[in-house]
Amino acid sequence: MNNYYKDNKEEFINNTINCDMSFQYTLFEKYLDKGAKTILDIGFGSGRDSLYFSKAYEVYSIDPTEEFCIHAKELGLKNVFCKSVQEIEYVNMFDGIWSCASLLHIPSYELVNVFNKCNSALKNNGIMYCSFKYGEYEGERNGRFFIDLNEEKFKHYITKTDFKILEICVTEDVRQDRTEKWLNVIIGK
Repeated sequence: MNNYYKDNKEEFINNTINCDMSFQYTLFEKYLDKGAKTILDIGFGSGRDSLYFSKAYEVYSIDPTEEFCIHAKELGLKNVFCKSVQEIEYVNMFDGIWSCASLLHIPSYELVNVFNKCNSALKNNGIMYCSFKYGEYEGERNGRFFIDLNEEKFKHYITKTDFKILEICVTEDVRQDRTEKWLNVIIGK
């Protein structure tokens, strides 16, 4: 996985850094507590979302791809850590977790454990945004592992955690010339 992003860093950054995520940001922020201060950005990639959230919140950004971590620091982001979501050990630290198109690289047998780690990282009443390509596919696609989820499949995993689903919606891809649909979910602690 890391080799894909290492080998395609520039193309990935160029294709994602300027995407209009205003709908997803609004969806996430409407559920954040008014006094929210800290956000964890999981799998930050180009740094687009960490940059946006850092205007109003203290953001911790994690990504397992070293090249993205170097790029994020060049953008001026603070609290950048080169690690995977499976490695996090945060407890009661964040008001919100943003995981845009990153958990879709986690195999199904690890998803519940990853959601539980995220739940532990959130403060009471914390919320999490996550998105997946819409569907039921799991496996290799174009050099990367993907798990696509629909509403039913997502509920299958999340009911095995302490999270509750606050909102689910399906959106069009925000990248130019892409026709995929995306499952966007807000879950709460």
